[in-house]
Amino acid sequence: MRIPIHVSPDSPEPMYHQIENQLRSLIWNGQLAAGSLMPSIRELAQDLACSVITIRRVYQDLEGEGLLRTKQGTGTFVVGVSEEKRSGYQMETVVKALEDAVRTGFRLQCTSEQLRQWFEQVLAEQGAADAGKGGAEHA
Repeated sequence: MRIPIHVSPDSPEPMYHQIENQLRSLIWNGQLAAGSLMPSIRELAQDLACSVITIRRVYQDLEGEGLLRTKQGTGTFVVGVSEEKRSGYQMETVVKALEDAVRTGFRLQCTSEQLRQWFEQVLAEQGAADAGKGGAEHA
């Protein structure tokens, strides 16, 4: 199975975090369905041109979060995520990003009204971009 993970050597984020965050998102949004067999640690390390130790750490962390389960001699599988947990994760992740953006804006002495306008602008632009790609508009 080829997993759609893109690692950037130019990113300030460590490779381990890039892989873990992308895998977590793929599981939470359902792109990696419950019960899916994950590639072996060696296969994924080879696909992503990274060390086996990096992938082992990612798998162990995601197993600790309850998103993956390893069965000795069989492999590592995706664990199902309930709709309730998925909604909670989505809200928590987006709210955290919004809080970070608002803090940044206030540090730069932006007004609440400026932040609202920019949020609406970004929302409209992203909705138009999604619609142009054939995706559902979120507005």
